[in-house]
Amino acid sequence: MTEDPAILIEKPEDGIAVLTINRPKTLNALDIPSILELEARWVELEADNDVRVIVVTGAGDRAFVAGGDIADLNSRQGLAHYLEFAEIIHRVFRRIETIDKPTIGAINGWALGGGTELTLCLDIRIAADSARFGLPEITLGLFPGAGGTQRIQRQIPLCRAKELMFTGDHITPEEAVEAGLINRVVPKGELMESAMETARKIASKSPLVLKLLKRTVGDGGDMPMSAAIAHEQAMIGLVLDSEDAHEGTAAFLQKRDPSFTGR
Repeated sequence: MTEDPAILIEKPEDGIAVLTINRPKTLNALDIPSILELEARWVELEADNDVRVIVVTGAGDRAFVAGGDIADLNSRQGLAHYLEFAEIIHRVFRRIETIDKPTIGAINGWALGGGTELTLCLDIRIAADSARFGLPEITLGLFPGAGGTQRIQRQIPLCRAKELMFTGDHITPEEAVEAGLINRVVPKGELMESAMETARKIASKSPLVLKLLKRTVGDGGDMPMSAAIAHEQAMIGLVLDSEDAHEGTAAFLQKRDPSFTGR
């Protein structure tokens, strides 16, 4: 009997893909085979010009991603871990973070350890009221090792980031909103429709401008302000060379909806 695929892709509406991490028996925990499958499917979505927005969620009703495989971690020595699991997950999470297409996390349950670290890679984060977040690695004598130590301190106040990492505490989605970790919390039954509503809004915009906007924000965040402003100036110049920019402004003047083509 063949195993179910660890990653599922659906395209429920034009311009929108839903990627589901499909390991509900392990609470969608990530191991090397599932991370490599995630990477392969992500590459497909990157190359698919019909996909403008990607929604990421977990299978089942308990977990988004509950973390990594603890037994596997216990069996590893440092060098092997550095060269294998850590090398792979850092590469894949960075690819998720830097894709030119907007991403939305529909966080349907537990998002602990690697689940919170994956959340930090997504552009917009919407959580069910049953979700929980945290970086509990410290309770195992470890610390976040999939980019979490670096991403969280760049996205929420440093004192709050340290508290989460040093205590290993779990937090509610309401607390995650307050910390700035996620955008909003919705009733569990409304999660996917809320994510899809946001995806539809984004998918209606110019995919070219979204691509350049995402690059401008991402690249600028790693620059000093003087360089970031110059970078923005250059990128908005590129946008004004696009057909979509002139279609959008013409549609506004003509009081009609724009029709963006990505050119």
